[in-house]
Amino acid sequence: MGRLTYGMMTSLDGFVNGPDGTFGWAEPDEETHRFANEREREVGTFLYGRRMFETMRFWADDEALAGAPPYILDYADIWRTATKVVFSSTMDEPALERTRVERRFDPEAVRALKESSSQDLAVAGPTLAAQMLRAGLVDEISVFIAPVVVGGGTRFLPEQAALDLSLVQMRRFDSGFVFLRYAVRH
Repeated sequence: MGRLTYGMMTSLDGFVNGPDGTFGWAEPDEETHRFANEREREVGTFLYGRRMFETMRFWADDEALAGAPPYILDYADIWRTATKVVFSSTMDEPALERTRVERRFDPEAVRALKESSSQDLAVAGPTLAAQMLRAGLVDEISVFIAPVVVGGGTRFLPEQAALDLSLVQMRRFDSGFVFLRYAVRH
């Protein structure tokens, strides 16, 4: 059975983007990126909402990645080889290998996917993650905290979320990023 994890880069004040919707401040340095690559290597299936998938689709763009350093290309390979499920009622078929669209979020279907998976699953994007947290599907929460305060934007965790967590891992990077991983107690 695979674990379902929710993780993203956030500001110190808990936002995944700033008030203007941008997130350039969340770009990790090489050390942090390589660590994130190793974490993502454990994931067999990524679960996205439409907007997050469109953001992540960058990793399929050979032209945009031309000349990128090896650790960036390593992540592109990790992302491309994983299965991707996009939850969207409006998106056309994505025309990417190992990618499918589900028209609605069905907690029981996600639970069955977890139970049948030999690898971990990861949900990215706060809107879809909030639904999965409320349904009790998320097993772990991991966050890379960037050394910046943005003052507003989209929250990493949904408001009024009550979660009982246990710290499993912590790491500080020279760039000032901090990684925290928590088990969700159900």
